[in-house]
Amino acid sequence: MRLLFDDLVFTSYGQMYFQTAPRSIDLDRAFQGQINGLCGAGDPGMLFLVTSTHTGSIPVRVSLWDSEPDLGDWPDIVEASLVPHGDGGLLPWGENPVVEFPLPAESYRVRWNCRGMDESAAEPHVEFGFPSPDSYELMLWPAPVAPDRIVRQGSTQAAYWHSEGFTKS
Repeated sequence: MRLLFDDLVFTSYGQMYFQTAPRSIDLDRAFQGQINGLCGAGDPGMLFLVTSTHTGSIPVRVSLWDSEPDLGDWPDIVEASLVPHGDGGLLPWGENPVVEFPLPAESYRVRWNCRGMDESAAEPHVEFGFPSPDSYELMLWPAPVAPDRIVRQGSTQAAYWHSEGFTKS
């Protein structure tokens, strides 16, 4: 496992992005044809990552694995596939990437792990520089393309996003 990033990421509108193409993500395509509402992978080469904190600094880790990692104890977990169009970069809302790295495999499985989503929904705005109660990890490993899936759903917020969020737009 290579830890690529482990720090606070400022977000607004409860979203951040992972992109491998030099363009903006297409929200209309991000969750198209998916069952999960937390990691939109319908726009090729891009990921739309939903957070429970609306505005604030969120603890985020990004890790690259040689093979599928253990699930761990994350209460909310979703997976999707990513076919990169170049190097990858994690972007806060409306910002430049906080980390960039090469993605040499043809395709990856991505896992968006979420913790504390209900706690942060109760206090959706966090003062700049202070960590929000929710935290996330984006795990990537080489794997063939497969449909997205909801691995675990432990929070009311995740249930909302899976049934009512961007997936229904």
